[in-house]
Amino acid sequence: MKNALLKTDEIGIFALGGLGEVGKNTYVFEINNQIFLVDAGILFPDNHLLGIDYVIPDYQYLIDNQERIVGLFITHAHEDHIGGIPYLLKKVQIPKIYASGIAVDMIEYKINEHDLTSPPIEVFKSHYKYKFNGVELSFIRLNHSIPDMFGFVFRTSQGIIFHTGDFKIDFTPVGPPAEYDKLAAIGSEGVLCLLSDSTNAEKSDLIQSESKIGRSINELFSRIKGRIIIATFASNMYRIQQIIEASILNNRKVAVFGRSMERAIEVGQQSGYIKAPKNTIISGDQINNVSSSDLTLLVTGSQGEPLAALSRIANGSHRQIKAMPGDTVIFSSSPIPGNQEGVNKTIDKLFRLNVEVITHGPLADTHTSGHGSQNDLKLMLSLTRPKFFIPIHGEHRMLKLHKSLAVECGVNPRNVLIMDNGDVAALSKDSIRLAGKVTAGDVYIDGTGIGDIGSTVIKERKILSEEGLFSIILTIDTKNKKLVTEPTIVSRGFIYMKGNEEITSELANDAKVVCQKELSKKSFNELNFKQAIIDHLQNKIYEMTLRKPIIIPIITDLSEI
Repeated sequence: MKNALLKTDEIGIFALGGLGEVGKNTYVFEINNQIFLVDAGILFPDNHLLGIDYVIPDYQYLIDNQERIVGLFITHAHEDHIGGIPYLLKKVQIPKIYASGIAVDMIEYKINEHDLTSPPIEVFKSHYKYKFNGVELSFIRLNHSIPDMFGFVFRTSQGIIFHTGDFKIDFTPVGPPAEYDKLAAIGSEGVLCLLSDSTNAEKSDLIQSESKIGRSINELFSRIKGRIIIATFASNMYRIQQIIEASILNNRKVAVFGRSMERAIEVGQQSGYIKAPKNTIISGDQINNVSSSDLTLLVTGSQGEPLAALSRIANGSHRQIKAMPGDTVIFSSSPIPGNQEGVNKTIDKLFRLNVEVITHGPLADTHTSGHGSQNDLKLMLSLTRPKFFIPIHGEHRMLKLHKSLAVECGVNPRNVLIMDNGDVAALSKDSIRLAGKVTAGDVYIDGTGIGDIGSTVIKERKILSEEGLFSIILTIDTKNKKLVTEPTIVSRGFIYMKGNEEITSELANDAKVVCQKELSKKSFNELNFKQAIIDHLQNKIYEMTLRKPIIIPIITDLSEI
């Protein structure tokens, strides 16, 4: 069924995730009545999403249109681009997944972990081309903080559409170089529409080359005498390799802690991105056989995640590692927006343990971003010279700033669309317009469930955390229309029952009055009875305490026993 928002020859472009946020990147290209799905990511929740593990997009549009999907195309292996794949596959029929390099291993691992049947995975290389009913798809290798990152070139009857994925300009990368010649070539041919990464659109300073960070880590390691505990992103293969190389140069053994880090090392060694002489990487059980000055511990937890290895070391709850004076902890990362508080708490606890802590800063280059700053974004715009431009992958202010950069580079301001998730851009060779909206929202994943946590549950958790719970237990006899025992009141996180007997007895008496009134009615309905108790007590409690706890009446009817 064709998208009703689009005219006959128009191409539809929209995001189910990734606009107005950094995460859950899921982009849809509708060309010749075919759906090309680019990436399927997750978003890590912030503090107000109590007890939520991940946020994924609402896949309803894809469910309704799955017969038109030609494939899921993966730019690279970061969680905000592949983390949603198992949840997507549970809901939507995907005929084939197209991925390259380490993304293939990571996706296979995820699918096995969820015990799913995988659609075929087509492994592409940067020189491959695929044809789909009037659309040719080709690839441009770019640099990022993870190997095998590709931008996608869609050649259509209307013109070329280029989706950058995540990138930075790095002329001395650790891995393979970016294919700038291909960017210049599509620029010369003429790019109809560019969709480009906006994450660092606010940053005007130069993003350091990944190889410079390697030199900086080497220099740091050569000056440190005791045990080194270094935390970085498990997905940053290049950084992990640099840490291993610095350890080898300084005659240190490397032990790895944290499930995602162990998995990354395994995938990195399989794909050849992580190389180490035999016996360099030792198991956690062997660390006590190596002297502190000859040991590097590579750990997860660079973002202050409460259950990660570094947080447990800082708390003193790690089974194998106890931090001690003489240790140096290095953060080879910068806090993701929203994680600063967790990182600060971890650092504070480490200082209490009398260890040295080194974070990225003017004295030590321990991290560089994987996303291009303003000059990189301008270079991308200058090389591709697009007619139309859609900034993607960023919060709203980042998208707005990226628009300003595009206008500086000569793009007509009327040809730039700032969009939110669900907004559909209708594109033709002569025009771009906002055509309307498709369903796009957030689905919360709690534990192993999918979509069973709605915004109402989040709201209730918020009320419970702020206002508490008030429960009243009533034993009634509907046959004889009477209350059998005095009401029992239970309060959790609302008022302390001892010392507040006056309030609790007044509320119990009020409940009795409502109870008798409801029981004396001709037709007794338990639902109406509960609601009458909630309504009355809610108003009364608010009058007395200016608070609105969650009220749960528990009714036992003896006449039904």
